[in-house]
Amino acid sequence: MNILGVYFCFDQKISLPKFMKTMLGLRCVVCGKIYNPDILYTCPSCGLEGILDVLYDYENLQKTFRPENLANRPHDIRRYEELLPINGTERLPATKVGWTPIFDANKLASTFGIARLFIKDEGRNPTASFKDRASAVGVAKAQELGFADIACASTGNAASSLAGAAAATGLRSTIFVPENAPEPKVMQLLIFGARVVRVKKPATGITAYEAAYDLCTQACERYGWYNRNCAINAYLVEGKKTCGLEIAEQMQANPPDWVVVSVGDGCTIAGVGKGLVEMQRLDWIAKRPRLLGVQAEGAAPIAKTFFDGGELVPSRGDSIAESIAVSKPRNWRKAIQAIRESQGTMIVVSDEEILHAQQLAARVGGVFGEPAGVAGFAGLKKAVISGVISNSASVLVVVTGSGLKDISAVRQMMLMPEAIEGEMESLDRFLKD
Repeated sequence: MNILGVYFCFDQKISLPKFMKTMLGLRCVVCGKIYNPDILYTCPSCGLEGILDVLYDYENLQKTFRPENLANRPHDIRRYEELLPINGTERLPATKVGWTPIFDANKLASTFGIARLFIKDEGRNPTASFKDRASAVGVAKAQELGFADIACASTGNAASSLAGAAAATGLRSTIFVPENAPEPKVMQLLIFGARVVRVKKPATGITAYEAAYDLCTQACERYGWYNRNCAINAYLVEGKKTCGLEIAEQMQANPPDWVVVSVGDGCTIAGVGKGLVEMQRLDWIAKRPRLLGVQAEGAAPIAKTFFDGGELVPSRGDSIAESIAVSKPRNWRKAIQAIRESQGTMIVVSDEEILHAQQLAARVGGVFGEPAGVAGFAGLKKAVISGVISNSASVLVVVTGSGLKDISAVRQMMLMPEAIEGEMESLDRFLKD
């Protein structure tokens, strides 16, 4: 069977349970080989560089995956069952993941000088970030494969999303975080009952996150835990793509010209892009939005590779937007491919521009996002000024996480007001000052 223009490289046909007839295999983004969907993580031929991508039977899905067939389904990621690599939806967390709102931000559109601006607020997910989408699929897949323990390394959001999803499904979770992970995020892990391993920055020059990631990988191999890290686990990106599926469905009549996404490891924009590709292929949308990937100046190796070509060279991974401050992103190939195929581009912004965007989004748009979550607004502003995005364009910005997840940036900009006596005279003086 022809899938996206390539053929299987093995002799035996895939033998799948009835529920997974729509899932056809896993393709390596490096060598292009296609495998049965029993490969746990990366391509056997290419090793850790061989990130896999899940392939589906789009030809048959075009006949069955129609709006009328989804009309009575729940408004969360369960509605996209045929495009998820799991055995039904019963093992997904009971918490409502996905179907986050999209709203028209007219005032912000005027501020940026564009025709229309839409915001998709991922802070409305159960643990207040985009990462809940991936973790929901991760815990479902772990249970399906018979794992009792699941682990990940994270700067915070993937960690808290996994801890919450594991708690909701009865899995044991172990989370590896850099020692400088924001306290509110670590507190989330602890209240969900996760075992938290804080990892110090080594003297070797790699970041604390890199050290946490490496330790997590070794621990999963030694103890037999399921590895939730999107960098090597193709199934997790399938959870992230539900954001793109939703954008297409929620804006089916008039999709935006651009979708703006902050970029760290590359998994998020790759997932959003894949969701949009699938919905266009399945005839849900007539046009596919272009992708604008936004990276922070201190952690922009994917943007550099996007423009320079060649293999990725790690950066220092330094930014106030810690959720995207990834020095050695592992899903850079998928990210670049998604952006190029959409005829999109990338842009790099400073920490100062991110902080300004955080304040602007809150005061004009009414959305409080963490620095990584609002980096897209900083990128949008720069793209409009430079002419990359025209003034007549319609744009959707994905706010990937709530500002309450990391208030350290806000502390740098805002002063706590002094307390006053509970009397009108004190209030008069306060207001005058």
